[in-house]
Amino acid sequence: MKIAGGEGEAARPLLEEKPDVYFDGCPGCAMDRRKAENPGIPYGLFFHTWIINLVTCLPVSSLFPFLYFMIRDLGIAKKVEDIGFYAGFVGASYMLGRALTSIFWGILADRIGRKPIIVITTLSSLVFNTLFGLSMHYWMAISTRFLLGFLNGSLGTIRAYAVEVCRPEHHTIGLSLVNTSWAIALIIGPAIGGYFAQPTEKFPNLFSNDSLFGRFPYFLPCLFISIICFVVLISCIWLPETLHTHKVHNKEDQHPESLITYLSDSKEFDKQCSTSTKNKGLLTNWPLMSSIILFCIACFDDMAYSEIFSLWAESDKKYGGLSFSSEDVGNVLVVTGASILLYQTFIYPHIAQVLGLINSSHVATILSMVLLFTYPPMANLSRPWLSIVVNVASVLKSCSVATVVTCSFILQNNSVPQDQRATANGIATTLMSLFKAFAPAGAGIV
Repeated sequence: MKIAGGEGEAARPLLEEKPDVYFDGCPGCAMDRRKAENPGIPYGLFFHTWIINLVTCLPVSSLFPFLYFMIRDLGIAKKVEDIGFYAGFVGASYMLGRALTSIFWGILADRIGRKPIIVITTLSSLVFNTLFGLSMHYWMAISTRFLLGFLNGSLGTIRAYAVEVCRPEHHTIGLSLVNTSWAIALIIGPAIGGYFAQPTEKFPNLFSNDSLFGRFPYFLPCLFISIICFVVLISCIWLPETLHTHKVHNKEDQHPESLITYLSDSKEFDKQCSTSTKNKGLLTNWPLMSSIILFCIACFDDMAYSEIFSLWAESDKKYGGLSFSSEDVGNVLVVTGASILLYQTFIYPHIAQVLGLINSSHVATILSMVLLFTYPPMANLSRPWLSIVVNVASVLKSCSVATVVTCSFILQNNSVPQDQRATANGIATTLMSLFKAFAPAGAGIV
């Protein structure tokens, strides 16, 4: 059995499941039969997975443009200088809620299936995102954001689902698309929030001050996203389940062996160990935990970088910044987001195929660190070279992080059998949420 990470084997799972018998009435067996009969890329299922993850990410990113004004209008801040302080708690409440329940949702997805968790998450996004837009008090904004994260169980589940709807050679594409949906949400979400917030000021001919949108100036962007959630929720009726529900009397018949291999820089198998992950806790599964550690560090780096970049770019040049306007920063982020989509869709799968997962992570990590050292000297450049260099560096930095994150996704899912996959992703999501909650504060202090 080939092992993931080697040349040409980037997407092959460590625990390769090849059932000899298909059980009638088992949705997992039905999916396995479908994959066996249709060896091509499942574009329809990939798109469905992509759009589901997109709509659950939109509520996270859409509030960035109007959160400052929302906190101001709620009247909780006594001084203008305190608005950022209170806004930080609104953002952190979502991550805290998600961190508390991600493992629970993963365990539940391994018990009752992937589809119910996806449906619950989409429904909760619809309800609590709508309520957030109707917030008239600070405590309501905090509560609805917390519950939005608390009931968001799809992030880990959707990663497990993405590898279960396709053959091993297509895992790289499936998980890349999950990652690109977040990149697109970072473009679409702020655009929706910035364009539709405070509609009575921007579109006075369409919305009067006495209308619903005059009383709740931040309801329209939330309503717009909730309508999209409703459409996707209806589409989940046709979403196939992938979890096996039949009983296996002999677990070793389902997973006859587990070969876990670490790869050297020369892409040779230099260490092998045979173990049974079925009889072993997830926290003692080192291939799983090492990939989760890699994932969390990459997410911490990405969140800290995102926090610092805007502050640095908008700072005056006399303080070492770039004197960029908010529009300049927005243009850089749009170019970066679009580039990530193209990179993950068309370039990353080939890189992972040639270098393997571990070597791809090595190269991307080194490139990311080197790029960070190039940022301070950029303040000495003048336009138009400054804009060109910043855009190129931002694209390379984000693509490097995306490479590490996607590689870790694949390694995580290939390190465990199916009935532990959502739980493993839940652990990763919990730790990632904690890292992301601390990253902005830590980066701001530094």
